[in-house]
Amino acid sequence: MAPSQLGCFLKSDPSLAYPDLQWHVQPLSLDSFASPLHDFPGITAAVCNLRPTSRGYVKCKGRDVRDGVEINNNYLQTSHDRSVAAIGLRMTRDIVTKGMKEYEPVEVLPGGEYVSDTELADAATRVGTSIFHPVGTCKMGSEDDKMSVVDDELRVIGVKNCRVVDASIMPSICSGNTNTPTM
Repeated sequence: MAPSQLGCFLKSDPSLAYPDLQWHVQPLSLDSFASPLHDFPGITAAVCNLRPTSRGYVKCKGRDVRDGVEINNNYLQTSHDRSVAAIGLRMTRDIVTKGMKEYEPVEVLPGGEYVSDTELADAATRVGTSIFHPVGTCKMGSEDDKMSVVDDELRVIGVKNCRVVDASIMPSICSGNTNTPTM
């Protein structure tokens, strides 16, 4: 069974043509997926910005493959992303407090004391995490383009018999999970 038993898509701004927020709701309570379950009953309602404007990078640390890579996600580095994070957290509170009122929900993270847009965006930088759907790390292009990793048939440039067939070649993230468009 998948951990997320409920999901929904909504707009952070009614003027948008399509939803830009996605919720994943799990029938369990925890601080993060790397931590143990809380010792009280609860749910985890996680909201995700589907069209972030912040851009990170992956770059080689050296010419030798054993040198590894440097990964900088740059989460919530633009004012747009910080605003959407605050709106998403505020919408989550509204959905849970109104929709589950009879159960008297208590917010654990980020915590009810965070109210302003700045406080909520700062809290999102502390409690936010990836939902494991990165894209845009392998540029598709021609051998003439030094930034290209794969050609238009997904062959790794300069490496025989090797292809990249995953979401890393998508130039920007789709509005939802990456599995189906990758297939």
